[in-house]
Amino acid sequence: MTEKVLNNRKNGMAMLLLFILLYLAALGLVLLGAGLAGALWPWNVPLLVLGIAWLGVGWIPFLGLKVLKPQEALVLTLFGKYVGTLKGEGFYFVNPFCTAVNPAAKTRLSQSGDVDGGSKNSSLAELFNGQAQAQAAEIASKKISLKVMTLSNSRQKINDCLGNPVEIGIAVMWRVVDTAKAVFNVDNYKEYLSLQCDSAVRNIVRIYPYDIAPGVDTTGDGLADEGSLRGSSETVAQRIRDEIQQKVADAGIEILEARITYLAYAPEIAAVMLQRQQASAIIDARKMIVDGAVGMVEMALERLSENHTVELDEERKAAMVSNLLVVLCGNRDAQPVVNSGSLY
Repeated sequence: MTEKVLNNRKNGMAMLLLFILLYLAALGLVLLGAGLAGALWPWNVPLLVLGIAWLGVGWIPFLGLKVLKPQEALVLTLFGKYVGTLKGEGFYFVNPFCTAVNPAAKTRLSQSGDVDGGSKNSSLAELFNGQAQAQAAEIASKKISLKVMTLSNSRQKINDCLGNPVEIGIAVMWRVVDTAKAVFNVDNYKEYLSLQCDSAVRNIVRIYPYDIAPGVDTTGDGLADEGSLRGSSETVAQRIRDEIQQKVADAGIEILEARITYLAYAPEIAAVMLQRQQASAIIDARKMIVDGAVGMVEMALERLSENHTVELDEERKAAMVSNLLVVLCGNRDAQPVVNSGSLY
């Protein structure tokens, strides 16, 4: 299905004025035929018939008047055949028997510009107001928005490549670029996009571990790498975006960007994984402390030897190293023991 844009139909104002003038002319014919019934009989009968006929069916051409705001489109069909698409702001006139098509008009997703508040009219005045706006709302719902929309799908629980359940949520920025494909190639392009987002997220998340794990290949080149959901969020989001774009290209949708909005372990293993992370952090911290302490002890021994401050044998050096390591690596402040006697 190829999109056909109707650019030569922006003559709505001229046609509106023409229809109003025709209505006034029909009203004048009726008054003229009724007022001169005796003088012009039987010639007044055709005038009456013509005026009454136009007054009865003259409202039909008004159905061909369409108003579009910026970044809106209207897909038109005539007796089941695709006629074309109106794009861009303006006042249009088309065949009055053309009907607008938008299968996703009543679909409400958790996204910007497409949220139904669900408020109810509580008073009689609000009820009448809602009924008066029902027809206009129905016409407006057939319009397809060409604006950039943000789809925020619900969080999903997915197993990563190590089998750990994680919860992830994404936000997808998208827009309709081909209205004909969006309307006719799929049944409901909004639901189709939502389902493809879910599928793409599952396909990509299963490739990565939550944290960096040894021996895991996330790029498919056969070599282990350091890719992870937590550390490579930009790469993961880009792969999700490419996956979704590949699936929704036939629906006339362009995916501009995909972002990870929520990422965490599933509640059933979150506490255990937190303990694991804490243990890993403690080990890394201890390793850093020990490396620093050994460096400080080496520096102290070198300074004492260079300045000839004190001469220590190997046994005394070992005792000094042991004491310094205890002081530098201990969790608590050291309690010194002062020796008031001889060193030996």
